[in-house]
Amino acid sequence: MADHCLRSVDYVNVIVADKRPHLLYLDMDSAVRHCEKGIGIWPWASNDQGGEPDVVMVGAGDVLTMEALAATAILREKFPELKIRFINVVDLFRMMPNTEHPHGMTERDFDSLFTTDKPVIFNFHGYPWLIHKLAYRRTNHPNFHVRGYKEKGNINTPLELAIRNQVDRFNLAIDVIDRVPALSNTGGHVKEWLKDQILEHLAYAHEYGVDKPEISNWRWPYD
Repeated sequence: MADHCLRSVDYVNVIVADKRPHLLYLDMDSAVRHCEKGIGIWPWASNDQGGEPDVVMVGAGDVLTMEALAATAILREKFPELKIRFINVVDLFRMMPNTEHPHGMTERDFDSLFTTDKPVIFNFHGYPWLIHKLAYRRTNHPNFHVRGYKEKGNINTPLELAIRNQVDRFNLAIDVIDRVPALSNTGGHVKEWLKDQILEHLAYAHEYGVDKPEISNWRWPYD
């Protein structure tokens, strides 16, 4: 995205960046292509190749994408048979119809990404209602479940802040269990484990003022 901003003309570009290190998920060429498309499936984080997904997981925003990826990794470990499609969004206008915005997608392109009937768990670095406003005309909009900023938190650790706003990996994994019919009867034990993880990590953050090392040093576990 920064590459696009630096090369563009006749635009007013605003780049906001922090100073903390972030995970890199794509090499430079792949990142440029992804940003030019504005939205796309990350095959390396998905396991629905050659078939239909059971759920579509979406990340928009740096920390929110990391938490969505971490939730995906948990689900793939706990439910190896679950088919997950992972989508990353960098241009929110891609969510709109092409008839309403030049960056928008056709109905066919949108449906091919988000499906027409599968649950979509959308983790967004902003207010959830914005995604609903952009996608309200889409076929599968009734199955969109958007997590985002709820104005919760104060001086918190990164994971604690995410938990307060329910955009963390554990709440996202619970959302999937609640919305995938095949997990309604089989996911009970994992759901209880996820709730325990929330309590455990909140207690750790309150006692030590930092997140556990497995959170701070988290990396995508699959090659």
